[in-house]
Amino acid sequence: MAELTVALASDHAGVELKEIFREELTSKGFKVLDLGTNSKDSVDYPDFADKMASTLENAQADRGILICGTGIGISIAANRHKSVRAALCHNSTDAKFSRLHNDANVLALGARTMGPEVALDCLKVFLETEFEGGRHAARVAKMS
Repeated sequence: MAELTVALASDHAGVELKEIFREELTSKGFKVLDLGTNSKDSVDYPDFADKMASTLENAQADRGILICGTGIGISIAANRHKSVRAALCHNSTDAKFSRLHNDANVLALGARTMGPEVALDCLKVFLETEFEGGRHAARVAKMS
């Protein structure tokens, strides 16, 4: 799976987790696009969801990871875009089924609601799991 390009974006609450992900992905040979933010100065998460959508629309990345305090706001903002199927996940089971059944292309996480170990498990499963297709393909098509 290391052939994937993964875009990362977060607001100020997710900067530390985004950095952990960047290091993990780089060490595994993934190409990483860091869309910011890169400080704890307050920013607006919809701006980073918009950057992610643009990156996916322009085929600059295969998958994306969005992080804010709870993951809720940034996932709502991201899902306004047709190019995004963002799944807010709380554990690796959520991440698995977001890919298997929903062909999610963006993993959304809450930096304030989970520890880095659980977040890294979600990342691993999200990147390793392929879309099952079949009966799910028609449902996913209705969302695009």
